Amino acid sequence: MRKIFLSLLVLVTISSVAQDLPKNYASLLKEVEPELIAWRRHFHEFPELSNREVNTGKYIADFLKTLPNLEVRYPVAKTGVVAVLKGGKPGAVIALRADIDALPVYERVAIPFASKVTTEFNGQKVSVMHACGHDSHTAMLMATAKILSTMQKELPGTIMFLFQPAEEGAPENEEGGAQLMIKEGALDDPKVEAVFGIHISSQTPVGTIKYKSGAFMASSDWFTIKVNGKGSHGSQPWAGVDPIAASALEGLQHIVSRQMDLTKAPLVITVGTINSGVRSNIIPETAEMTGTIRTLDSKMQVEVHERIKHTVKTIAESSGATADVVIDTKTLVTYNDPALVKKTLPSLIKAAGDENVSESTWITGAEDFSFFAAKAPSFFFNLGGMPKGTDPRKAGPHHTPDFYLDESGFILGVKAFCQLVFDYGKTK
Repeated sequence: MRKIFLSLLVLVTISSVAQDLPKNYASLLKEVEPELIAWRRHFHEFPELSNREVNTGKYIADFLKTLPNLEVRYPVAKTGVVAVLKGGKPGAVIALRADIDALPVYERVAIPFASKVTTEFNGQKVSVMHACGHDSHTAMLMATAKILSTMQKELPGTIMFLFQPAEEGAPENEEGGAQLMIKEGALDDPKVEAVFGIHISSQTPVGTIKYKSGAFMASSDWFTIKVNGKGSHGSQPWAGVDPIAASALEGLQHIVSRQMDLTKAPLVITVGTINSGVRSNIIPETAEMTGTIRTLDSKMQVEVHERIKHTVKTIAESSGATADVVIDTKTLVTYNDPALVKKTLPSLIKAAGDENVSESTWITGAEDFSFFAAKAPSFFFNLGGMPKGTDPRKAGPHHTPDFYLDESGFILGVKAFCQLVFDYGKTK
């Protein structure tokens, strides 16, 4: 009886919140899907790295300028695009976001539109690949813009389309990403009341949506630890101060396992590089470690920074060394506003079907969508891109050469965006 009651409650909630879309909506979806896939394949074949999305941004802007009723702003945040669509009916101001940059990854998947692009990254020649699905996000938002611009007279409120560069992080000593879009006023004209974003997942079955209310994705901090010792011959360690022995590699993991309350939220501290010395029989003067911190609670994020600094410096000093710690915050915790989630979840259920929408667990990956979420109530959710019947453990993970997406799932992203726009726009 409880299950039947909950199902009836969901149906009542959907019927009371979700609004009927215009009669030609289904035909517009059918018409745009081939274009959606073609756009995605174009971006996939010709990817560009963060803050270097010159051709990508121009391609998006040129297309948006062909649509009726859109005000297009380009460039924004170096290579990004913002487009504003004022609906024919009163309603809320909503932003929809897609990221447009690719990664320095070699593509190993055998598809006709595989990337063969190479470029320079950090002084090295690298291959470039859309190994995180940003090409699909961009294509889905372009398709959404086309459909909504066609239905402008029936559209409630105002929609802002954010095509954001540099989600993966701007090059060193450059501004970029969501922070730069916000700095340039992307959410201010008109003032955005809610922001929605989609991220496709190569390890989530196609046709499904996963979400989480509250903290959803982790903050991302990068740290550099430099331990300063005293050099010596390798046969006489007592004559020097070994910076490798004085490093806090083990101590960092004790912060996770012994000092933080993991029942409150997960915490990850990963050391990604260790560099020290040039020869096996020489004790070096310095040792350097770099790594990342992932937290899912903003207060824990602040606390763990202080614990890392204290731990590293204390361990170094106990060995007669000194240590310097630099921590650079890359993203905040991606926080889904609980009230907004509760209000708009019925729209996702209507778009995908009740059986295809489920709540997720924490994700220790990070997103600079978190900066938009810090400015306005936001809802960021995952869209399935894994072929049905695939074992998620064997699906190519994000940021790897084997990353692969089932294109049949892209149209659900468009449906989700459109349903959110019509439902939320009418609630003001």
